[in-house]
Amino acid sequence: MRRLSPLVALLLLLLAGCTQDPDDKPGPRWQPRPGTAWQWQLSGRLDTSVDVPVYDIDGFDHSEDTVTGLHDDGRKVICYLSTGAWEEFRPDAGKFPKKVLGRGNGWKGERWLDIRRTDVLEPLMAARIDMCRDKGFDAVEPDNMDGYRNDTGFPLTAADQLHYNRLVARLAHDRGLAVGLKNDLDQIPELVGDFDFAVNEQCAQYGECAALKPFVEAGKAVFHVEYEVPTGRFCAESRRLKLSSLLKKYELGVWRRAC
Repeated sequence: MRRLSPLVALLLLLLAGCTQDPDDKPGPRWQPRPGTAWQWQLSGRLDTSVDVPVYDIDGFDHSEDTVTGLHDDGRKVICYLSTGAWEEFRPDAGKFPKKVLGRGNGWKGERWLDIRRTDVLEPLMAARIDMCRDKGFDAVEPDNMDGYRNDTGFPLTAADQLHYNRLVARLAHDRGLAVGLKNDLDQIPELVGDFDFAVNEQCAQYGECAALKPFVEAGKAVFHVEYEVPTGRFCAESRRLKLSSLLKKYELGVWRRAC
């Protein structure tokens, strides 16, 4: 058998090192930085003309083609999912056994989940995050991540919430996706290291925005929305804290007013 020259052998070795085995872990995750502009649209016909680098859209409602189109326009795309509440209108709603469904969370057709039952919920949430990955999303926004502070119908504790939120973060990271901590302000000190950014609603209205500083100090974006407070009352503080702040309407349609 003809032997390879040392130069050819070296080139083949280098090429082999560049080939990723199918079982290798995904590459580095996207990391949005403080102050990154964004659009959050969860209802209505998607308007892709907003000139911002990040879109946060519903994971079920939008296709791989939509995500690809946003990528072609230079945008990163976040996949909105509810991980702490059941929604009767989702295609996988029938897979959730009644024993994990709690009280309503204030939105029509939605009920809190018993996040202690990770034996039931982990495979269901893994399948949802698989969907986000397969459609090409860059990140996940898991909603309803603070059930322990609400009247869910279950005796949830802070420890239960920490365990579940870290589980959701791991599921996203294992699939190469970034993941945001939604609200859950009291547990930010424990969870800032597990999440790549934060998403917050109404911290200005309730005087809580300073609680999000650990994310900014870690170089991680805080995507923030107000609904009832005019921009003149929160944008100055948002700029000081380096939050990515918007005024939106509750239906989270196209309309937005950025700081």
